[in-house]
Order: sequence, then structure tokens, then C-alpha cells
Amino acid sequence: MRRTRLLCAIGVGLWSAVIAGSQAAAPVELPLELQAHVKDERFGIVTAIRGLPLGVRIGLQALWDSQELDIAEPGAEFQVTDVIGDPKLPTRRLVAAGCSTDHCLVYYERGGIAHTWLVALFHWTPTETRFEWGGIAPGGLASIDDVRNAILSGAIKDPTNFW
Repeated sequence: MRRTRLLCAIGVGLWSAVIAGSQAAAPVELPLELQAHVKDERFGIVTAIRGLPLGVRIGLQALWDSQELDIAEPGAEFQVTDVIGDPKLPTRRLVAAGCSTDHCLVYYERGGIAHTWLVALFHWTPTETRFEWGGIAPGGLASIDDVRNAILSGAIKDPTNFW
């Protein structure tokens, strides 16, 4: 009984530290030249992973340091918590994405002990794709316009290499 209480206390302490650490993150400013570009950008809505350009999908894999594109489609099941479930489920799920002629915004959630929402901005062309900017985003954004507004309002926080 004492061991169970001790383990629960340790778990609560770790969880509290993770939450406190994620809330204390500093805002990540979008560089001024990109702010103007993103503000005026016309993003076409992307509703599925396969709708993202191949370069962006490869860029996400590189960002996550993953051999596979470890992300579920919008609304599909994924590993929301750290509780052992189906290990075959992806650890991330696409929420909203949009691409213009030279940029893609990808807003997704990552499950685990600290369920988080993140946004990544990629510059892409048919010949080159590169990650430009991103961070921890507020949860509950429903559209690519909501994501853009969060970016422009300064609501995105430092991801501290947690993608």
C-alpha cells in the first residue's frame, strides 16, 4: 500500500513538473518578414496527410527524427496518453493543415504524458523543402485561419525540441 502511494506521489510530481515546464515556455516570435508573408498568404486547406506535398511529409519525418510518418489522419485514433494502448497507433494526429504556393502550415497534436498541440511552418517548392519555424500551439484550433491567427497573435511557445 505504501509503495502504491509513493508511486502515485512520484507520478503526480512528474506530471506537475511537465505541465509547469510546458506552460513556462517563452513565446516564439515569427520573424517579421515571415509575419507579413503568412498574414497575406492564401492557404489552401489540406484535409489528409497525403494532401501534403511529399517534401513536407519528408520534412515532418526529419523534424520528428522518425523513419516513418508517425501521424494519424484528422479524427483518427492515435496514442493520446502515455497509458499503454495499441503500440501500432501513431503518436501524433493531424488537426489542420494548409498550403500556399510556397509555404505549408501543419497543426497537429502529440499524445503522451504531456498531450500537446504543435504547429510547423515549412517553405516548400517542387525542388526544395525546409522547416522555417514552429512551436507549441494552443489546443482547440479548428481551422488553418485559427492557426494563422494564433501565430500572428504571438500565442505560439518554444517547443524546446519536443516535436
